[in-house]
Amino acid sequence: MNDGRVTAVSRSATHTFTKTREPGIRLLAGLGVEGDAHLGVTVKHRSRVAQDPTQPNLRQVHLIQAELHDELAGAGFAVAAGELGENVTTRGVDLLGLPAGALLRLGEEAVVEITGLRNPCVQIDVFQPGLLKQVVGRGPAGELVRRAGVMGIVVAGGEVRPGDAIEVELPAPPHRPLDRV
Repeated sequence: MNDGRVTAVSRSATHTFTKTREPGIRLLAGLGVEGDAHLGVTVKHRSRVAQDPTQPNLRQVHLIQAELHDELAGAGFAVAAGELGENVTTRGVDLLGLPAGALLRLGEEAVVEITGLRNPCVQIDVFQPGLLKQVVGRGPAGELVRRAGVMGIVVAGGEVRPGDAIEVELPAPPHRPLDRV
């Protein structure tokens, strides 16, 4: 089932907030994006490394839906692919509506398993003041709603390029909703 497309791919060899757009990236099974600072079996996010550097890396790949960029533009924010730190920008897939364990086939070979939601921090407001309120809010029951994309691990490696098809495979029910990772 073809659910969407990759619109951009990005990476950064250092821990920068924004990642550089690339013509293609290579996903490495069990590790993440080749040449990206978050590549590895254990956690690479600096605040998490400080807590426990032996934690498994559930944040190997960061994906954001291009529809969020569209919404942000409508609210007066100019945000391009990669600028919020994502490795893969998608269109046509409700990333935030996926359950934990959903598989995304990106292009011919690469498969990413969705592990959870990105937990955006104040760095987003450093990038553009007021942006954090656009990507984190409260739902009808007062629950925290995170909209800054999803995180995943690489199950099968391969090249990923803009224009690649995205196929979604849902896990067997019952589905677990995404939580922050």
